[in-house]
Amino acid sequence: MRGSPPGRLPDWSERLAALITAAEHRPFDAACWNCGRFAMAAVVACTGQRPAWQHRPTLAEMADTAGFPRMPVPFARTGDVVLAADPDRLGVVLDAGRAAFVGSAGLMRAPITTCAVAWRIGW
Repeated sequence: MRGSPPGRLPDWSERLAALITAAEHRPFDAACWNCGRFAMAAVVACTGQRPAWQHRPTLAEMADTAGFPRMPVPFARTGDVVLAADPDRLGVVLDAGRAAFVGSAGLMRAPITTCAVAWRIGW
């Protein structure tokens, strides 16, 4: 992504809610539906744009290449992307206390306090 990250769409919350509903029971698939694809779908839902990214040695470094700024996890808000560890996986903030991640039987929720990194999506 070049220049400033895109802002959020006026209807981003409805678009994100539709994504969460559609993904609720969609199980993990390494090639078709994984944490990176879920995080990218959330970025598209919130901003309407698909950022470019580059392969890097770690998931956090790869997410950094999308051009969104890191921030302290406690300040992450709905629609921001987060990284939980052990195992590393990207997720999306649902509200001030929870994030959703792709799991074997669909989305699973975890406290945001389990996350190590957060990226501000839009402004």
